[in-house]
Amino acid sequence: MTEITDSMPDWEKRFRAPRVSLPDWAEDAPDRSLFVSNATGTYELYAWDRATGSQRQATDRPNGTTDGVLAPDGSSIWWFSDTDGDEFGVWMRQPFGGGADEPAVPGLEPSYPAGLAIGRDGTSVVGRSTDEDGTTIHVVRAGSAPVEIYRHRQSAGVGDLSHDGTLIAIEHTEHGDAMHSALRVMRPDGEPVAELDDSKGGTEELGLEVLGFAPVDGDTRLLIGHQRRGRWEPMIWDVASGTEAGLAIDLPGDVNAEWYPDGSALLVAHSFEARGELFRYDLASRELVRIETLTGSVSGAMARPDGAVEYLWSSAALPPRVRSTAGGVVLDPPGLKAPESVVVEDAWVEGPGGRIHALVQRPAGASGPLPTVFEIHGGPTWHDSDAFAAGPAAWVDHGYAVVRVNYRGSTGYGREWTDALKHRIGLIELEDIAAVREWAVSSGLADPAKLVLAGGSWGGYLTLLGLGTQPEAWALGLAAVPVADYVTAYHDEMEALKSIDRTLLGGTPEEVPERFEASSPLTYVDAVRAPVYISAGVNDPRCPIRQVENYVDRLAARGAPHEVYRYDAGHGSLVVEERIKQVRLELAFAAEHLG
Repeated sequence: MTEITDSMPDWEKRFRAPRVSLPDWAEDAPDRSLFVSNATGTYELYAWDRATGSQRQATDRPNGTTDGVLAPDGSSIWWFSDTDGDEFGVWMRQPFGGGADEPAVPGLEPSYPAGLAIGRDGTSVVGRSTDEDGTTIHVVRAGSAPVEIYRHRQSAGVGDLSHDGTLIAIEHTEHGDAMHSALRVMRPDGEPVAELDDSKGGTEELGLEVLGFAPVDGDTRLLIGHQRRGRWEPMIWDVASGTEAGLAIDLPGDVNAEWYPDGSALLVAHSFEARGELFRYDLASRELVRIETLTGSVSGAMARPDGAVEYLWSSAALPPRVRSTAGGVVLDPPGLKAPESVVVEDAWVEGPGGRIHALVQRPAGASGPLPTVFEIHGGPTWHDSDAFAAGPAAWVDHGYAVVRVNYRGSTGYGREWTDALKHRIGLIELEDIAAVREWAVSSGLADPAKLVLAGGSWGGYLTLLGLGTQPEAWALGLAAVPVADYVTAYHDEMEALKSIDRTLLGGTPEEVPERFEASSPLTYVDAVRAPVYISAGVNDPRCPIRQVENYVDRLAARGAPHEVYRYDAGHGSLVVEERIKQVRLELAFAAEHLG
């Protein structure tokens, strides 16, 4: 094994090295935790008894499992069972200490998940989404049939259940704007208690999100996120009195928060210009105190009952670790350690919609111009950050510079930047990518003859669209699980994504055909000149396989250089060897066509 490890290239070690997610813990049994790990070569759920130190693999499926939650008393693990990554299935349950799995909510048919909350008395609130019914929410009590308390064609989801189980908070988009949710609080019988809608019936582009009820019996305070001041930030809404309490947190960028276990303070997560940091906000004194972390990204944090904060930290150069403010690493998997990569550099480029932030990595000691991969993030409501990523690091190891662009539509730069995507989707993002591409060439970083456009999901969509609308700009395209034919994708995708597409494009393909046509890669496929590599999951409900095949057929019909790799999974793979195989194929494709 040592010889194999010694001969293994660093880029493969980064994928194979065991890693863990931030452990979640049962609210009333904090010694019982649940985390995700790739220790077996597939991402699965693990139960961890902190009192004894024992760890147990809880799920074991060919294509992996990552969606799981602990019951508040720590007695059981709920996990979502789909078929080979198709995201359509049912919740299962197993004892924390091990045992047979059983359906957690008998009587509910398979669906796409739309939120879950589990109460202390065994009651659960289960959100479901189907193409036929839209969203339904059900209250399930032990020994009783599920009771439907909510139904609507538009997307919605379970937000939280109050500590005493008397109130249910949901996010909904009944007003038709799938990007800006409104909130409703109900009793378990479906009786409405309170409403909050910053969108004013869909006339304002302002959203709300549920962050959680106060963790105290009888406490009707609900922590929510809002966008009233041009970015995401928290406030406290007392759903019984209707009062809204703003918080004295004046930080640039987006601010998120969750309760400390006793309800006296908030753990604040601050994201700004691709970095993250943590604070403690005392509700009585309104004092904001920074929690010391290294420069980089905090991708999750939780406060323990003793006041210590556990968080998952990494940077572009340093692999992720679960750390604690009490000191040291909380959970460090044994075995192979991921090699470090190179630090990330910031680039700010003037673009047509304002300053664009890009993150640049280049081989240590290398000077340009370099073959350069523009690795475009998915979402689109997401952003690249100064965080460890095995994919970009693999390209750097092979002599490429990597540029990641937080185009308009990305989060973390204010509501106006995120909401800029309307009606001209794809084309707007590509304007920003083009501006950064021009900077990369003019600055001497990138070799203009060896520019690669690459990405997965929305990034794969932008790759195919960019190859067709900017055919002279790119030498190669690498698209993973992309939208390729927008009209067919709309008709085949899950219902919740249809709602988002209607919001982004202003209607259905039948209502606004010209917008779908303008934003569809299939429209421009005959203009593509660069060799194209496409990978697609045959069970993908988000970017379904049929629309990918339509695009590939058009490439093949004119003999355009391309390769297609189809794999038996959904929107990406949870199997480490499969991920490595796909990166290896992309590297080989680039080497073949770029030299």
